[in-house]
Amino acid sequence: MQLFFQENITPPLITLEPDESKHLCRVLRKKQGDHVFVTNGAGLLFECVILEANPKKTSLKVLNTTEVEEDSFHIHLAIAPTKSPDRMEWMVEKITEIGFHELTLLQTVNSERSYLKTDRLEKKIISACKQSLKYRIPTLHPIAKLDEILGSGEFEDYQKFIAYVDEHHEQHLFDIAESRGKYLVLIGPEGDFDPVEIQKALDMGFKPVSLGKARLRTETAGLAVIQMLQTLNR
Repeated sequence: MQLFFQENITPPLITLEPDESKHLCRVLRKKQGDHVFVTNGAGLLFECVILEANPKKTSLKVLNTTEVEEDSFHIHLAIAPTKSPDRMEWMVEKITEIGFHELTLLQTVNSERSYLKTDRLEKKIISACKQSLKYRIPTLHPIAKLDEILGSGEFEDYQKFIAYVDEHHEQHLFDIAESRGKYLVLIGPEGDFDPVEIQKALDMGFKPVSLGKARLRTETAGLAVIQMLQTLNR
């Protein structure tokens, strides 16, 4: 099954954007009369037939529409960008394949990068959703200061965790997170959170958690969090 992405779909007709049309016609060599599947990224899957296969503007007719149920849990990862953009892009691709719901880029005291092109990350997310056949596009938030996240009233009903390097951690994320919940997990930069930031988070009700005995890179820690919470809710 080949999946295409198009926002703002209004059946019964769909006109694919140039990038999707080019991929359909020149890479996959689809032609008039072939059946394809399109998602709007908001949980709807459309089975379509090609009316006109044009590399610049392909026209489709919707045959069937299916709505995919939302998950019974919600994962929001807040993570400091890595010094290397490539490593962050790799993480975003992989956690999209595994499955998450929201991602916020954090600016912390020890952040080595305070800016990252979110348009590239958004393209990675959409591509990974199509590859892994996901019909809901996760939300990518612009970079935010850690204090903004800590002081936000948006997460009052979330299970809130902060993961940082501490050999004395006794509680593993997988052991203390409760299934079928809403989660907010903070991951620091390569230099870890500043002690003052950690204390602020603890004062705001965040629980300190371990991700295992190994010391993980930032992007690996993000990947581990998503995999653990997905496994918990399988």
